[in-house]
Formats: sequence, C-alpha cells, structure tokens
Amino acid sequence: MKKRLRGTLSVPGDKSISHRGVMFGSIAKGTTELTGFLDGADCRSTIACFRAMGIKIEQVKDHVTIHGNGLHGLQAPTSMLDVGNSGTTTRLISGILSAQNFTSELNGDASIQKRPMKRIMEPLSQMGASIVSLKGNDCAPLRITGQPLHGIHYNSPVASAQVKSCILLAGLYADEETSVTEPAISRNHTELMLGGFGATIRSEGNTAIIQPAKELYGQKIAIPGDISSAAYFIAAGLIAEDADILITNVNTNPTRAGIIEVAKAMGGKITLENERIVSGEPVADLHVVSSTLHGCEISGDIIPTLIDEIPVIAVMASAAVGTTTIRDAAELRVKESDRITTVTENLSAMGCNITPTEDGMIIQGGNALHGTTIHTYLDHRIAMAFTVASLLTEEEVTLDHPECVTISYPEFYQDFQKIMQ
Repeated sequence: MKKRLRGTLSVPGDKSISHRGVMFGSIAKGTTELTGFLDGADCRSTIACFRAMGIKIEQVKDHVTIHGNGLHGLQAPTSMLDVGNSGTTTRLISGILSAQNFTSELNGDASIQKRPMKRIMEPLSQMGASIVSLKGNDCAPLRITGQPLHGIHYNSPVASAQVKSCILLAGLYADEETSVTEPAISRNHTELMLGGFGATIRSEGNTAIIQPAKELYGQKIAIPGDISSAAYFIAAGLIAEDADILITNVNTNPTRAGIIEVAKAMGGKITLENERIVSGEPVADLHVVSSTLHGCEISGDIIPTLIDEIPVIAVMASAAVGTTTIRDAAELRVKESDRITTVTENLSAMGCNITPTEDGMIIQGGNALHGTTIHTYLDHRIAMAFTVASLLTEEEVTLDHPECVTISYPEFYQDFQKIMQ
C-alpha cells in the first residue's frame, strides 16, 4: 500500500434529492429554491425534461430556482424527452407523466435502453396508466398517454426507491389512497420531501402511503452532500496506509448510510461529528482514519441502504483480512452496468481472489494488487471505485473511460488529488 491522505473536503449534493427537488418543484405551485444541487449529467437530464414541458428553471452552478406551475401545469413536450443515462429520471417522471392530459415519449442512452422498466410499467398499469415499451422489450423508449389514475396497494417484489417513488408520484393524482409495500425499506427521500411540499404521506413499517393531492407548494431546500459520493473517500481513508480526512456536510439518512455500518463492522475507524438536521435530512461530518479492516458478511435489509456503494465496498474488502461475502444484491445486475460482473472482472485483473455469485460476490482479502487497465463500461461508480483501488497498487491503474464520472461527480478526480500527499 502507499499514499498519505490528508485534508478536509466536501462532496457534491445528493443526487437523489437533487432529482426530486427539480421534479417536485416543477409540479408545485410557486417557487422552489435548491442550494447544493448536484450539477451532474443525470440531474441536468431531469432539468431538461421539465423545461421541455414548459417549466422555467434557472441554474447557476449548484443553485437552482424552479418556477412551478402546479400539479396540472405541465405542457405537452414537442419532442421525445431525453433522460440521458438517468434511471431515476426515467422511473420517477413516468409516475408524473401517467396522469397528465397529454402523450409523451421517453428515451435515453444505450444503457437506459437496457434497464428494466417492467417494474414500473406493471404497477402504473394497475393504476390505469397507459405506458408502452416502443420496442416491446419492457425497456425504454417508452410512450406514456396520460389517464385518470386509481389508487392501489402495491406489493413491490424489489426494494427500490425508484419504483416506490414512481408509484407515490402517480398516487398524487389518483382518485384514492395509494400505498407501496417493499420487502425491505429503500431510501425515503420521496416520503420526507413530498411531506415538506404539502403532500399527505406517511410510512408504516415497510409501507409508504400517500393521499391524492390538490396542490403542492414550493420550498427552499438545502441539499446535503451525497453519501454515495462520500463513499469513495470513506473507503480511501480506511484502506490508505496513512490517512486522516474529514468529509463535511454528508447526508447520513439511515436508509442510505449502510456503508457507515459496514465500515464499522469491518473495523473501520469512522466517526460522525457535528450531527444535525438540514431540510429534514440527517447530516454529519465524517472523520475517517486509516484502519486495519477484516472481512464480514453483507446481506439482507442493509443491502438497499448501500446498493450503489457495493463496488467500492468490494475494493475495501480486497484490502481486508479474511473473507467478505455479499448476498441479496441481484439488483447490481441491472445498474448502469452489470456491477457483479464488472467488479469481479476488474478486481480479478488486479490480482484479487473474487468469485461472482448470482446475487453478489465472495472476496478473499489480503492479496497484493497490481495495476492494470480498468474496463469501466461507462459506469461512473466503477470508475470511481477503481480510482480508490489504485491506492492499493504500486503500478498505475488506468481507466478506459474516466470521463464517465460526470454522471454523478464531475469534480471527482480533482477532489481525489486534493487529499493526496
């Protein structure tokens, strides 16, 4: 191992909250102001889609002002809505579009055109929506013809905040109560934020319940740093030979913060400082120092709270003593890439003893890793995870498409260099 890491840094705003702030502000009455907005490609796709439906949105770096037209104020787009690489945009906006008085079409890049949309098409259809996969393969492009919607209770087969949020957003427009029960609780930003905008929404165990809304109202929202982006610096601080770093203003919502629990379970020295509530979300500064990690099992209800962090958790596991087993994470196969395959392929190429399984991976830690060329498959989380893995090698690690980090963290490489000493 090598590298001395020192310093204090802040990471970009939470991607999930940034998306939702634009969407909810667009269908609210009055002005919504977002500070700390993530100015990444995915969130820009959300802004572009709502601008195409007549919403005036002003953006100056991480400050976004949305002039909402109310629940029924969207206009029919004159061309296909381009969601880019964003699964969040695709799935959440579909719930809103299902209730409009116009027809719209959604499409995105090659990755989006492979991601499963049947998981939202089925519940929306049960609510009375008309949503069609234009290629007949249950993927984008989608055509959505707005219809009167009915409230339903939906038992989701997957713990997915995107599926849950899509149904809840459609439920704003339904004729009666709508509820979604998940096998485990997924991130709850939609429930917290919609309540702030004036929706009548509550949670009971693994079930989220929403009442039809007459109106939402614009809000001022301070968006904290994204723990999915902080995860790379958490991992870097734990595995580097000599590290002491502070990551400020990070969202520590327990439905998102599973990586903190896993880091502690592996023996990681990570402490939460200056804990507070910001715009309804728990926030803290994360103090991370070099640690001797050991393997552990990661499975069950914690998986939805860290699904996006598993690539960098696998890197941590490669540096740990003993075996780390990751289970119940089949959702990794339908992300921007098949992350079980991409993580396994790349860590194996670096000399790690790693075995893929249907729903996860088994990692024997402790092998010396060596530099190689990483195949990112244009997946931002793979690129960032294996930048962290470069701390474990003497040779250079090369990424085939380093630019893909602009999806969620445009300044990632600059921030990484800031703490390198």
